[in-house]
Amino acid sequence: MLSRPQRKAICLRFLTLSPKKPNSANRAVVKAVFVKNNIKLTAKVPGESNNIQQHSTLLINGARVRDLIAVSYSVIPGCFDCAGIAQRKTKRSRYGVKKS
Repeated sequence: MLSRPQRKAICLRFLTLSPKKPNSANRAVVKAVFVKNNIKLTAKVPGESNNIQQHSTLLINGARVRDLIAVSYSVIPGCFDCAGIAQRKTKRSRYGVKKS
């Protein structure tokens, strides 16, 4: 992450990838570009549903995803244009959900 814990990025494309061998569910992934230095990357979107579209502003942190090839980043839900995961009861801070 170039000596920063999180970076701002712009979504170029939203797609799904299939993971490596023993796992089978498709994973939500975005192709994005960092705002400051135009480095392109692939980041995983956590949770079951999201509202990410092309040209959405995202906050990205470094988080290796072991079952997806060439994915080394993760989107932080609840920041900028990425909404938090609704109906979340546990691990709310990771998914950007306020206490209800």
